Amino acid sequence: MALSARLELRQSQSLVMTPQLMQAIKLLQLSNMDLVTYIEQELERNPLLERADDGEGEAPAVEPADADVPAQADAPDWFETEGAPSSERVANVLDTDIGNVYPDDTGQPERQPLDVGALAGGDWSSVGRGGTGEDYSLESFVAGEIGLGDHLAEQLAVAITDPALRLIGHDLIDQVDEAGYLRADLAATAERLGASLSDVEKVVAVLHTFEPTGICARNLAECLALQLAEKDRLDPAMQTLVAHLDLLARRDLAALRRLCGVDDDDLGDMIKEILALDPKPGHAFGSTQVQTVVPDVMVQPASDGGWTVELNTDTLPKVLVNQTYYAEVSKTVREEEKTYLGECFQSANWLTKSLDQRAKTILKVSTEIVRQQDGFLTHGVAHLRPLNLRMIADAIGMHESTVSRVTSNKYMATTRGIFELKYFFTSSIASSEGGDAHSAEAVRHRIRQLIDAETADDVLSDDTLVKMLRDDGIDIARRTVAKYREALRIPSSVQRRRLKQLAGA
Repeated sequence: MALSARLELRQSQSLVMTPQLMQAIKLLQLSNMDLVTYIEQELERNPLLERADDGEGEAPAVEPADADVPAQADAPDWFETEGAPSSERVANVLDTDIGNVYPDDTGQPERQPLDVGALAGGDWSSVGRGGTGEDYSLESFVAGEIGLGDHLAEQLAVAITDPALRLIGHDLIDQVDEAGYLRADLAATAERLGASLSDVEKVVAVLHTFEPTGICARNLAECLALQLAEKDRLDPAMQTLVAHLDLLARRDLAALRRLCGVDDDDLGDMIKEILALDPKPGHAFGSTQVQTVVPDVMVQPASDGGWTVELNTDTLPKVLVNQTYYAEVSKTVREEEKTYLGECFQSANWLTKSLDQRAKTILKVSTEIVRQQDGFLTHGVAHLRPLNLRMIADAIGMHESTVSRVTSNKYMATTRGIFELKYFFTSSIASSEGGDAHSAEAVRHRIRQLIDAETADDVLSDDTLVKMLRDDGIDIARRTVAKYREALRIPSSVQRRRLKQLAGA
């Protein structure tokens, strides 16, 4: 077959991911807290963006573009077009010369005395502008929480004076994890530091005396043994129990009684002492700060018996496009700099439009979720309906991927608590009576209710749970019940019976 070159004209459709579209998609899947961080970066990068509170009291030519407030109908038409406005367009819209709209600021600001209170409070923005220091707060002086490594290093400086041993101690402390366990191979550490294994073991013994008790242990048994030794409760029977924690995890009480040589009462007291200990002493010095969940959507009961859905505007960032600054600078810069300003202007306008669209989309999806899960909000988790992304997407006329991005990292505050939006999407379980399907989350809740109500004399097996659920109209298999029970971290019926008998002994 002969090969030859030729020209062909083909027509096809394709989706082009423009930078603006990629930005809109990125903003859609960010939580409010992440969005604030992103906006802060844009404020530093784009000189035409400013915070809404920074523009209060400025000339009316600064046009706001809040993330949750639609643009005004009478806004100048340049906010709906690409590029920057010209002098003629401004004159036509405002019916005056541009020089009257953006007068040159030739006045010199009055020099104000330095505000010492503002410096002390950490508010540098008021320095040189006559700030009163009203934002002064003692919270600025609160010391940071001490970490576990620093806490151990302080004790090491007092406990060991030999420089070589102290160096070994610092190296071992660096290998302690967040739970407080020493995850180090002592032989490898000694070889790497050029020290003897006996010196390393000597330092480990010193670390075991540090506070909190049980710190720097190499496993759970050693951690519990250190805490029991401090309480003078590490007798031979307790040592045997600590050495066979695997039997305790399996609730094999008969084997533990035989190994420890104690009766049921003594074994019960020993297990209670074990449960009262701290298996992760290092968590008292968490190195990572726990971030409070801030809801993106607020749901409150309405006067007509329905629900009011609104965005949490306290966390939504509000930015302005500073048209005044652009008009001032564009008159004095060179042509190549005008290109940069035009790009910044377009980027700022697109960002405000993306924020507005993001707020509308989140509100639209959240409103539909509330409509679908009205029974949950009114009566509780037992009335949670089966729901998937397609159902929401079809109801509001959006694509499933858009709904998925909206529900990622977003939280809803309801009268029953704060829930992630994805919590409301659960799989369905068929009804044994041919009625409406049941939500998997509601079924898990029902399983927990049945198990919590059982007694030591009547512990429910998985087969019994299946029968009781089918009596309630839930068609479910035994393996599904076992899977849900394990997901809820509920032991088997045999283990629960042993625990209840032990608790009642």
